[in-house]
Amino acid sequence: MVPTWSEWKRYPKAARGEKLEAPIGPGVFEVRHTSSGALFAFEAVDNLAHALSSITSGPKSFASWFGKRDPAALPDLEYRTYATSTREDAKVAAERMIGRREAYMNHVA
Repeated sequence: MVPTWSEWKRYPKAARGEKLEAPIGPGVFEVRHTSSGALFAFEAVDNLAHALSSITSGPKSFASWFGKRDPAALPDLEYRTYATSTREDAKVAAERMIGRREAYMNHVA
C-alpha cells in the first residue's frame, strides 16, 4: 500500500470535548490555519497522535508560540497526517515534500 495524506480534519478543542484522530506511529503531519490555509506546523515524527496533541498542551516550542494564553484561544486550525512505517521513512517523505513545495514556489515566483 502506498501511503497518502489523510483528509483535512478540524483541529479539536478540548473545551468542546473534541478528540484528535491520528495514527499512533511514525509519519508526517501538517497543520494549517483554516481560514487562510497558511502553514502552522509541519514535521516528521515518531508518533503522529502524540505530536499533534502536543501542539496545544506540550513542548515549549509549540506552547511558546502562544505564550501563556489559554489553549481554547488557539486559532481555528485543521490538520492532516501521512503515516509511514518508520521515522526514517517519515523524514525522507518530509524532505521530498519540502523539496516539491520549494520547487513549486520558485516556479510560481
